[in-house]
Amino acid sequence: MNKNNDITSLLELLSDRDLSILESLRTHRALTTALIRRLHFPITGEPREPGNSNGHATEMAAAVATIRVLTRLESRRLIARLSRRIGGVRAGSSGITWQLGPSGERLLRARHADPARRRYSEPSPSFIAHTLACADLAIRLQELARAGVIELLRLEAEPEAWRTFLSAHGARAWLKPDLFAATAGGDFEHHWFIEADCATEHAPVIVRKALQYQQYAATGVHQQEHGLFPAVVWVVPDTKRQSAIRAALAAEPRLREPVAAGMFQVVTTDQFPALVTSAGLANP
Repeated sequence: MNKNNDITSLLELLSDRDLSILESLRTHRALTTALIRRLHFPITGEPREPGNSNGHATEMAAAVATIRVLTRLESRRLIARLSRRIGGVRAGSSGITWQLGPSGERLLRARHADPARRRYSEPSPSFIAHTLACADLAIRLQELARAGVIELLRLEAEPEAWRTFLSAHGARAWLKPDLFAATAGGDFEHHWFIEADCATEHAPVIVRKALQYQQYAATGVHQQEHGLFPAVVWVVPDTKRQSAIRAALAAEPRLREPVAAGMFQVVTTDQFPALVTSAGLANP
């Protein structure tokens, strides 16, 4: 067997940070160089992941180190770059989007004893945009936790974040949030179902998803286990989209039932950290 394709030999060549990068790509499915930099290559003074004691003097130094490591992992087919660059050519290396390569997928499958092989083809631009939006929100939560602003007790991306339940008619139904998070601040614990909105879904689609959340809440499954039901948060790109989703939710009479009261939040990406840190900020 070729040494580069031998799992044991590959593991001997990889650092803990290399493996962490591969695991991040497994979790989030795709990440830009800039997102990987934020996760794994901190600047001096920035909060960092446990076990990563080194900080780079400047953001430029961190970016150079990031692309150097990613290029090395790419040369061993552990990761692969997508053809579409986020932000266009002007974005430079920070806009390159990465996913697991054949060797990386095989290595992690062996490491996790996962028999199901994932096929990594070139995703559509809309899929990548949504995937990266989800990853950005997850990383924002991790950054808040590293800074000591919140405790991040649990963070699940798709499909781990999905929930199954019995509908009112007894049929099995799936709830598919983009992220689930459990955070704590002070003496209080807060749960969140998070939807990364890229302003591509029509209002009826948003309303149907909100009704599904309401149906899941009515089962009481989450409340029985945790004593509370998560806030459902749509994180949108701008205030225009925020107003549109709020109006659509407010206009749906079935969402005025007591079970839906206070359940839904709509915030912009910039407002998201304040929502999580204040834990319960109401829509104005």
